[in-house]
Order: sequence, then C-alpha cells, then structure tokens
Amino acid sequence: MIRVANAPVSYGAFELTVGVLPNVPGPDEVLDAIAAAGYEGTELGPRGYLGRDNELRDRLEGRGLALAGAFVALHFGDGDLRELEATLDLLEGFDTKPILCDTGPRDGDVDLDGVLRAVERTRARGFEPTLHHHMGTRVQSPAEIERLLEATDIGLLLDTGHLTAGGGDPIRGLRDWRERIDHVHVKDVRLDLLRIATDWDEAWRRGVFCELGSGDVELEAFLAELGDYSGWVVVEQDWVPQPDDSLDEVMAAQVRNREWLRRHGGC
Repeated sequence: MIRVANAPVSYGAFELTVGVLPNVPGPDEVLDAIAAAGYEGTELGPRGYLGRDNELRDRLEGRGLALAGAFVALHFGDGDLRELEATLDLLEGFDTKPILCDTGPRDGDVDLDGVLRAVERTRARGFEPTLHHHMGTRVQSPAEIERLLEATDIGLLLDTGHLTAGGGDPIRGLRDWRERIDHVHVKDVRLDLLRIATDWDEAWRRGVFCELGSGDVELEAFLAELGDYSGWVVVEQDWVPQPDDSLDEVMAAQVRNREWLRRHGGC
C-alpha cells in the first residue's frame, strides 16, 4: 500500500533555513498545511523543529499525521555518530525510518565502512535505515549509488529529482534497484536552472525543484512503474524562502502537488 506524505522542506523549513532565515514558517503552520492538503504524513525536518517527545507526538496525532521518516546527514567515515544518536533518541516509540545521507563534499568516494557502522548502530537501536542519494554529496551519480548498494545491504531511498539531476533515469533506477528501494521521494526538477547555476546551493536557491509535472522528470511513467511498491511516497519541493516570497503560494503549490499525484499517479 502506498501512503503519501509531504515534508517541512516543501514549506521552506530545513537544515539550511531554520534558525537562519527570518521568514521560515513555524511547525504548527507547516503541519496544519500538510494535513489540510490531504497528506497522510510528514518527514521530520530538522531535529527538534517539530518538537520532541510528547510535543512531537501530540502535534502529529492531533492532525492525524504519521511520521514518515527522519533525515540524518552524516560524514561517513569520520566516526562521529552523535547526530545519528540524537535523532534516534528523538524517534524512540515511532514506527519510522531513519534516512541516512552523506554530507559531502564531492571530494572522493564515500567511506563504505563508515556507512556500515552507521547502519549497524541504527539497527542496534531497533530501526531499519535507508540511504538517500543526494546532489552535492559523495553518493550522487548512478555509479556511486551502485557502488554503495553492492558493498552494503542498506535499503535505498529513490529520489526522482536528485537522481535526474545527478544524470540518472528514475525509471531505470526503479527497475534496477527495485529490491532495495524502501522509500520514495517524488520530486520534479528543472534542468535548465541546474545548467546555469554555478553550484548546487545556487541551483537550490533558484528553485531548481519545481511543482510536480512542470519539470524534466518523467513522473507519470515513473509512478506507473511503481507497480506493487508498498511504502511512503513523499512529495518534496525544496524551497529556500526569499524576502518577498508568499507562504500562501507555497502552501497552494503543495495542494496542487497532492492533486497532481491523485490525477496522474493514482495515489
């Protein structure tokens, strides 16, 4: 069974904005918008943003939302698992999936032993992790994803936007890695904006991730190919708030994304 979620990043709340930019919406505003748009769940966003312990649980349960996953950025190989441990502490009692991601930069191959240590520690705490390939990290291209899958047994989060931006084909990725895929991020991406950006951060701020169906990802074909996939499909449209941006329009975009999935993806 497919369940559809959104994430705070779609509303401008993520690790590069919370506590940094002045016009990032608060957690209650974001969760109200996610629930009102018809999503079943949300990912965690920055640790602590949605609250902790009973505050987190009450916020979610009060809106009928499940916790779909929790992003954890790690520099695999440096031995520092404090961010992982802190996130796992927060997730105690939740049936959710820690989403492990390399922090980059792209200065060589990811340390596979470091990935294995993080996976081992996550499982020892009673959670099953998944790996998020991501632009700007050491697990970005299809070849880098293949290398990691061959050397570990961790599940894979397939992100349609990041895979397309990294030179891959989400449909081929789904076919090749189906047995390892246990979480899906549905993103659309404008490759024209990516091409003119000087680096990934600039592309992010230019709005390289766009509304579903308005970019270069073959999303309808991808969703048709999902077949008997069972798990979360998380809509993400990363947004970096600019001074004159309208939160109302951002919220409206997530309503349109939810409707697009119903019409074109049947979910």
